[in-house]
Amino acid sequence: MAKHRVGVLGGYFDPFHQGHLRMAQAALDGGYVDHVLVLPAGGSPDQPCVASPEDRWQMAVAACSVDNRLEVSRLALDRSDASLPVETLRRLHKQDPKSDLYCIIGSDALMRLTEWRHPKELLKTFPFLVCPRPENEDIDALRSQVESLSALGARLIFLPMDPSPAASCRIREGSLPENEEFLNVSVREFISAKGLYHQEKRISRADEWLDQLFGALNPHRFAHSLSVARTARHLAQVHGIAAYRAEEAGLLHDCAKCLPLKKMQQIAREHSLTRDPAFLESGALLHSLVGAWVARNRYGMADPEVLDAISYHNTGCPGMSRLAMCVCLADSIEPLRDSFPLLEKVRLLAEKDLEGALLLSLEGTADYVQSRGKFLHPRTMQTIAWLKNL
Repeated sequence: MAKHRVGVLGGYFDPFHQGHLRMAQAALDGGYVDHVLVLPAGGSPDQPCVASPEDRWQMAVAACSVDNRLEVSRLALDRSDASLPVETLRRLHKQDPKSDLYCIIGSDALMRLTEWRHPKELLKTFPFLVCPRPENEDIDALRSQVESLSALGARLIFLPMDPSPAASCRIREGSLPENEEFLNVSVREFISAKGLYHQEKRISRADEWLDQLFGALNPHRFAHSLSVARTARHLAQVHGIAAYRAEEAGLLHDCAKCLPLKKMQQIAREHSLTRDPAFLESGALLHSLVGAWVARNRYGMADPEVLDAISYHNTGCPGMSRLAMCVCLADSIEPLRDSFPLLEKVRLLAEKDLEGALLLSLEGTADYVQSRGKFLHPRTMQTIAWLKNL
């Protein structure tokens, strides 16, 4: 029986960008490994990081949530010797001796490989999957290094992928590219909300809120919340609505989503949030009402229009504000959302007609739910009728 093959992608990830993600996925898609372990390092005097270890950890978790073949581990983040790859790999091998480990590195790291601690042990023990880096690298120098490493017993496999133009150093210097080819939307929002890498901080309580959300949500929901926040802000800017309020509502809209249904029901009953049995029996519905309560009482959100936007984000509501429309629509069209019929049409319409796009989105939801014989809350149909009459 073939051994399980684990790719190990380590680094400071200051921040984790799309180039890192593409490296891991190239190893997976090429069939070289079965899954990839992503190991953010804690930092060292020789490599000071701009973002804190916890910020880099949360960004990596959010970015990797898009692919369930990736696992982000704190193994290297919480240890004083974590900047020494050989120590980390020894520990991994000891924990799982039945798996084969493959180191995933860029060709820039390959040029410095002999500077690592115990390079001969590394080269003879672990195969290296090498990803090309920027196209302007010195090919002759790279070829010479490959020959030298091969003479030391290195097993080098170059992955078939285009060079990544993304460079963490450019981002750390304050150059935050808008193109999603460089930065995952959730990572970009994390950076902007907290004001990392010389960006202006957009959400005053982002440090507190993001730590709370990270602890309260699973990785997929955390990344989704960041993506909804960015999308809601964009829609608000396009349609002349207060962008910072839309962004805050988007960030907090699912703050109760991962609570157990019994806990949601307890909060709803104790604070008289609803008597509607349809809401009380469904976490998919109830998390919006409980989320508004949690946002107010645990996150300190006092803006009633933001709280309403959280309450209505999953069903809509007749008479809802345009701010609430932005959040409801952003929840269904954010870039990390799985594709569904009408998605691209709704996204295009959202750029010019907020009400029309929300109507089309809710109609699509209603058709999908009803065609499968599932329950659709009447408030969604009431919202559709209201939008049609605007």
